[in-house]
Amino acid sequence: MAQFNYLNELNSLATTMDGPITRGPPQRWVKKSNNENINPSLSASFKNTSNVNISSCNQSMQKLSISTNQSCNNSVHSNKTPTRNEPKKGKKTPSKNKSPGRSTTPTPNKATKTPNKADRFIPSRSNSNYDLCHYMMSREDDKGEEVVAQKVAGEAIGRALTDMEPGRLLQYTCKAPAAPEGYQNRLRVVYSQAKVPSSVKNTTRYIPQAPDRILDAPQILDDYYLNLLDWSSSNILAVALGNAVYLWNAGTGDIDELMTLEGSETVCSVQWVQGGGSHIAIGTSAATVELWDCEKKKRLRIMDGHTGRVGSLAWNMYVVSSGARDGGVVHHDVRQREHAVATLAAHTQEICGLKWSPDGRYLASGGNDNLLNIWPIAAGQRYSQPNYLYSFNQHLAAVKGLAWCPWANGVLASGGGTADRTIRIWNVNTGANLNTVDTKSQVCSILWSTHYKELISGHGYAQNQLVIWKYPLMSRVAELTGHMARVLHLALSPDGTTVLSASADETLRLWKCFMLDPKKKDPVESKAAKSLLNLNSLIR
Repeated sequence: MAQFNYLNELNSLATTMDGPITRGPPQRWVKKSNNENINPSLSASFKNTSNVNISSCNQSMQKLSISTNQSCNNSVHSNKTPTRNEPKKGKKTPSKNKSPGRSTTPTPNKATKTPNKADRFIPSRSNSNYDLCHYMMSREDDKGEEVVAQKVAGEAIGRALTDMEPGRLLQYTCKAPAAPEGYQNRLRVVYSQAKVPSSVKNTTRYIPQAPDRILDAPQILDDYYLNLLDWSSSNILAVALGNAVYLWNAGTGDIDELMTLEGSETVCSVQWVQGGGSHIAIGTSAATVELWDCEKKKRLRIMDGHTGRVGSLAWNMYVVSSGARDGGVVHHDVRQREHAVATLAAHTQEICGLKWSPDGRYLASGGNDNLLNIWPIAAGQRYSQPNYLYSFNQHLAAVKGLAWCPWANGVLASGGGTADRTIRIWNVNTGANLNTVDTKSQVCSILWSTHYKELISGHGYAQNQLVIWKYPLMSRVAELTGHMARVLHLALSPDGTTVLSASADETLRLWKCFMLDPKKKDPVESKAAKSLLNLNSLIR
């Protein structure tokens, strides 16, 4: 039963395939008849072609049609599919060589379900001369010269291709002419702006977000106007805790107590001498400056000159400058018996920031009166001029964060308090404000990196974080968080790789944020090393 169903499905499929084509594009002979009706001139030109060639072509096609029809009718009536081997019995497969001819559309016979005899013309395409037919159909009598010209051009192109080297279709016979001397392409400026400079591509580096070490700092004073931390070039850290000063050896981890004040007096500032010596200056709440020898743990002398507590200190070779709550700055020459060599009426309120430039030419002082003053050393004078060179009043709060750039001459960074919250970059050679950035937090301290063109700032209300800035764009490189209170003080290690932060949460945190790649050598480091070497030679 299944075999009869299979034969019925094959018969119905053959009947469907042998039937007329009702869908799809029109047949070729229908297209040709439509074109003849639309463009009679084309058919007329075709009839005017060579009768000899057309007659010979028609005779060959007629013979081919008769032979094809006979083979088609034999295959239909015998219900067999012609193959190279013996025919298979019992199966009916539609012929694959059937195609629409030029006769009318065939009508299937209902009795046998097969097409009528001689229903359409099926040419053999392999025996057709398509080149000759295409030439006859496309040629016109009035365009003979154009055909000849095209033929000549094709032959010329063929000869040119055969004369060329194998594998090369296009080649230049001569090089492009060179540009005249001094010529600059204007488009080069446009395309060069889209490229990223090589210095920017290689600035990404790994910056640890967690501190390398955390130290306890009990009884550290939570006072914005004091400077209680300093790291010497001999890798000794001095920290003022209450009324005492402690020394921490970063190499060995040893902790020693240097001195302790009596009574209710407190330590307000500490500052190591330049050049890697063992001497340190200590400012007290008793309006005095004490000079100590840390190796012998001995106080060498006490220097006065102020009427208020000494909250800031700065060394310039053998002279230590002190800023106090009375608003004055006193230069102390530690070599002389009369140590006060100059006194400056710098500010109307307490001085909380004091820094000498690396070359020793300028002194920057920041006060609670929101002023930033620049004091020069004039040639031929004893030490310092009584009048400032510049007095900047752009800050809206106390100016405590001060830092001179170690690799750019005359560049100073200053930071304002809670009401200001900005970091400003100054060029003291011209008095210009190079850049200003709003940090959104109180700026307590600033440090420049000696390895990268960056600076780091410590902040108070309300973020309590450390921020690394890219110079000169002043874009944020990284933010270091972890302190629970404002970051009051910052200190840089002698090798320039580690930053130590002191906070009001009574902790000291060491951040390895300026680590160098051992395979690379930064030019900033070599320049800073050269300047330090020159400074050491002057001290000696």
